[in-house]
Amino acid sequence: QLQLVESGGGLVQSGGSLRLSCAASDSTLDYYVIAWFRQAPGKEREGVACISSRDDTTYYADSVKGRFTISRANARKTVYLEMNSLKAEDTAVYYCAAGLPLNKFSTSWLRDFNYDYWGQGTQVTVSS
Repeated sequence: QLQLVESGGGLVQSGGSLRLSCAASDSTLDYYVIAWFRQAPGKEREGVACISSRDDTTYYADSVKGRFTISRANARKTVYLEMNSLKAEDTAVYYCAAGLPLNKFSTSWLRDFNYDYWGQGTQVTVSS
């Protein structure tokens, strides 16, 4: 059972930056597609960014394109979400998720049905 641990959330002013981290407690993330999702109060969960297991191809939601960057690091044991130019509307609980690449990697991987493993979430609050 893959266990994901997120860290890096917090309170930041509008226009600021945060970096979220996702790591597996006792394994590697090398074989998994990894994504970041977020859920704000009263809203549906939204796929923010995803990165392929094979060649690190990435896809982003339109709402974060150009501001957020997803990447692998630490011998592919960690996945980061670098968030810049943060806005109040980015406030949400952010979750990382992992899924085996059973289907072709495409923008459809921004949808949550692709993922079997989820972290506990980390709160990001952007003050305006």
